Amino acid sequence: MKRRLRLLLPLLLVALVGSLAFNVHLARASGAQTLTGTLDGAAYLIQVPDPWNGTLVLYSHGYVTPGQSNPARDVGDAVTGAWLLSHGYALAGSAYSTTGWALQQAFQDQIDLVNFFDTAVGQPTRTIAWGHSLGGIITAGLVQLNPQRFDAALPMCGVVAGGIGTWNVSLDSAFAFNQLLAGGALRVVHITNPSGNLNAAEGALFVAQQTPQGRARLALAASLADLPGWFSPTSPEPAADDYTAQEANQFLWEQQVDFPFAWALRAELEFRAGGNPSWNTGVNYRVQFAHSIDQDEVTALYAQAGLNLDDDLNALQNAPRISADPGAAAYLNQFITFNGQINIPILTMHTTGDGLVLNQDEQTYASVVRSAGNNALLRETFVHRAGHCAFTPAETITAFQTLINRLDTGSWQASTDPDTMNAEAAALGSTANPLPPSFLDYQPAQFLRPFVAGDSIG
Repeated sequence: MKRRLRLLLPLLLVALVGSLAFNVHLARASGAQTLTGTLDGAAYLIQVPDPWNGTLVLYSHGYVTPGQSNPARDVGDAVTGAWLLSHGYALAGSAYSTTGWALQQAFQDQIDLVNFFDTAVGQPTRTIAWGHSLGGIITAGLVQLNPQRFDAALPMCGVVAGGIGTWNVSLDSAFAFNQLLAGGALRVVHITNPSGNLNAAEGALFVAQQTPQGRARLALAASLADLPGWFSPTSPEPAADDYTAQEANQFLWEQQVDFPFAWALRAELEFRAGGNPSWNTGVNYRVQFAHSIDQDEVTALYAQAGLNLDDDLNALQNAPRISADPGAAAYLNQFITFNGQINIPILTMHTTGDGLVLNQDEQTYASVVRSAGNNALLRETFVHRAGHCAFTPAETITAFQTLINRLDTGSWQASTDPDTMNAEAAALGSTANPLPPSFLDYQPAQFLRPFVAGDSIG
C-alpha cells in the first residue's frame, strides 16, 4: 500500500506540494527573519522579508498520507514564495499536529500560529488565508470559524463542498463500483484492512478495464462522482464525443489518485470520526446519473458494449443501502460544513479537469454563499487544464494579486476577467509560466450530493 500511496503524491502536486508550549529557531539575514519550531506538536515555518509590507499570508497545505513526511510549509511552490517575499509579504504555515483528514487539528494549529506571529514578529495590518486542496477547505473553514482574524482568503482547488458532501460523492462512486464490478466483495465503509481492500479494488479495476463491458461499468461508477475525462495537465482535453479517451482518463484518475482515498484512506477518516460518516440512504441513482456530466459518455459506452443501462441502474437502485453512524457524521459536519457566512473577500481557483477535488465543489460553495446574501464578496476563477492543483506559479501569483487589488480598491470590478488575468500571468515571464496561462469563463455543473449547514444528516 505504501508503494501505491507514493504514486499518489506526485499527482497531488501542490496538495501534497490556551497557553502554548513551543520552541523556536530564529535566523536573521540582512534583516529578514526565518522562524521554525513547534507549537503544541505542530511544526511551523515563518518567513518575514526586509522590508515587510505588514501583510501576513497564512498557508494551509494539502492532505498528507499518514506515515509520510510532514514538514511545515508556508507556500505551495518556490517560485510563488520567492515572488511574495520579494514583494514584502510575510509567509507562515503549520504542518498541523496530525496527518490525514486533519481539519480539527489544522483549524486550531493555524490560529495558534497566527497568535504566535503576533507575539514573535508583530501584529499584521492584514492577514490573508490561502491553501491548496485539503488546505483549501481548511482556508475556507478558518475564515468561517474566525471571521475577525482574516482580511481575505484564496482557497485553491479546495474541498469547498465540505466534508460530508465530498465523502458522500466518493461513497456513491465506490458503491456502484462494488455492486457492478466487484460482486459486493469490497468494504465501502467500516474498512478494517485498508491495504487488502485497496489491493482487491485495484484488481477488480484492472480486470474491468480489459473489456468493453467493464469499461462501460467503470464509466457509470465514475459518472456518479462526475469524474472528468481528462487526466494529464500537458495533454489536450479529449473531444466531447471521444468517449474512449474519456474513459481511459477516468481509469487513470481511479488507478493513480482516487482509489487510495476511496478504498484505504477512508479508514483514517473513520478512525478519527469514530465510525462511518457517509450514507446513500434515500439516494435515487437514476436522478444522480441524469445530472452527471458523464451521462452521454456512459450511454454511448453501454451501447457499444451491448449492455442494458437500465438494468444496471435498477441494480443500483435495489442494492442494500449504507447508513451513516450518527456520531461520525456529526463529527464530519463540524469539521466542516459551509454556511455561506463570509464577511471578507474570497477568491477561489480551480482547474476544470480536476478528478480528485471536483470543480463542481465551487458550484455548491457559491450556492451557499449566495443563499446567505454574501455573493458580492465571492469570485470564483477557473483554469482550463487537467490535474489537481495544476496551477502555474504565474496563475497563482495573478490570483493573489487579484485578491490584493480587491482589498485595495474595495471592488472586484473586471479584475477576474480571464483575458485580463491571462495577460497579467503572461507578463510574469517564462519562469513563472511553464504552461501557457489558461484562465477561462466557466460555469461548473451542479454538485451531485450537496450538503450545507442545516441539512439533515443521514
